[in-house]
Amino acid sequence: MTARIALVVLAFVAVACAQRGAPPRTVESLELERYLGTWYEIASFPTWFQRDCVATQATYSLRDDGQLGVANACRDKTLDGAWEGVEGVAWPVVPGDFTKLKVQFFWPIRGDYWVLALDPDYRWALVGHPNREYLWVLSRTRTLDDAVYASIVKQASAEGYDVARLRRTPQPAE
Repeated sequence: MTARIALVVLAFVAVACAQRGAPPRTVESLELERYLGTWYEIASFPTWFQRDCVATQATYSLRDDGQLGVANACRDKTLDGAWEGVEGVAWPVVPGDFTKLKVQFFWPIRGDYWVLALDPDYRWALVGHPNREYLWVLSRTRTLDDAVYASIVKQASAEGYDVARLRRTPQPAE
């Protein structure tokens, strides 16, 4: 009986994986030194952990242990709201390949952070989760040209993300 249950479970998992499709593609490579620093959230899929956040930004730094420091901050509800933040750590899934990271803000919870698209000059980035439940459009500036944004959204759609879920993040004027 246990073997039958195992086979049913395996069949269910296989069907679920087939329905989800192949994981999204990431950029071929990423120069870590160029990626470090502050990025502003232009848009994202709404998440419970960013509820009430505006003016969201993330700052990445290299730690002494070779991992990445991740400092996320946002204002509460309005552009004049109080700053809130959380610090975490990230590391490459494959040593030396920073296109796919694991991120941890609270032990033991870890998340995937995949760089799906990246401007050649590191002016913007598209970051997602392989299950396509999370997506972020990031920029080095608080605003992004509408044509550039539309191009990024098109890339996300081509990778199977439901871009209708994207919500623009309010940012203060530069």
